[in-house]
Amino acid sequence: MHTAIPTHLVMGFLGTGKTTLLRHLLAHKPEHERWAILVNEFGEVGIDGALLTDQGALVKEIPGGCLCCVAGLPFQIGLNALLHKARPDRLLIEPTGLGHPSRVMDILTNEHYREILSLEAAFCLIDPRQWSDARYREHETYRDQLALADVVVANKTDLCSEAELARLRQEISDIQPPKAALVETEQGRLDTGWLQQPHDPGRRAAHPQAHAGKAERPRLAAHEPRLSRGQPWRRYANHGDDHFSLGWRFLDEVIFDLAAARAFCETQKVARLKAVLRTEDGWWAFNQTDRLSVYRLAPQKESRIELIDASPLAMARLHEQLMKTVTYLPAS
Repeated sequence: MHTAIPTHLVMGFLGTGKTTLLRHLLAHKPEHERWAILVNEFGEVGIDGALLTDQGALVKEIPGGCLCCVAGLPFQIGLNALLHKARPDRLLIEPTGLGHPSRVMDILTNEHYREILSLEAAFCLIDPRQWSDARYREHETYRDQLALADVVVANKTDLCSEAELARLRQEISDIQPPKAALVETEQGRLDTGWLQQPHDPGRRAAHPQAHAGKAERPRLAAHEPRLSRGQPWRRYANHGDDHFSLGWRFLDEVIFDLAAARAFCETQKVARLKAVLRTEDGWWAFNQTDRLSVYRLAPQKESRIELIDASPLAMARLHEQLMKTVTYLPAS
């Protein structure tokens, strides 16, 4: 007898720690289970897949826009391909932090997926420091991510004040219908037991169309241009929902100086920075919001880096700075 696959949304604004939380969950999943992750990234250069794949899950990326901005076709194509290939025991979906999840939930519960997927607890990560800022707290998309969540995860509690945390506790307690829980943690350390919580289908978004027309529409899946010795790097840019992204892909033969790459990342005061780079000391991941996390990574097919911010990014200057961290660039 077929059992519907437990499916969870992991939502949250830029920099709240969604990828870190997913890595923690994967590190503590039952060994006998196969998990799959569908990741939607705002930028043109998908990086979360590389940051998650080494944790033992099959990952499918849909970069370059928000899942909610079209009638769900790119999302459904990616989801169907992932389900066919992975045949998972559990599915985790990470929409972009700038995206509205209402349309995603509608697709997951429509007649096509009703017998295949079982929508379980939806999570929304919040940085209590962001919540004290009206720009975040009153953002329509962010509020609806929170409204649709069953479990609210107050992440980065080690970096916030008691007053910030107390305010968040009070405002979450006032939400109707009540949340199943407010979990307070740091560095994305969410116990896998919370995945057993059910989803309340009675939760409703107040602004389901808030994101419509504000972001670039994602394109149907297409093969990325091949990198070669003749063209060992490519640069990409995106703009939508009042945010800008700038990203690069590099041929796997390109070598970065680890210390210089780290210094480059540390000096970027942007909302989000992620990278997977091949250095003289192997492959390393870089993940930064308010602090930079650097750790070893399994070998990748190519190096990638992406920056996202609410202000336009200085493309020429950033490109020049980044290329100074390269120690080997193959000749054509």
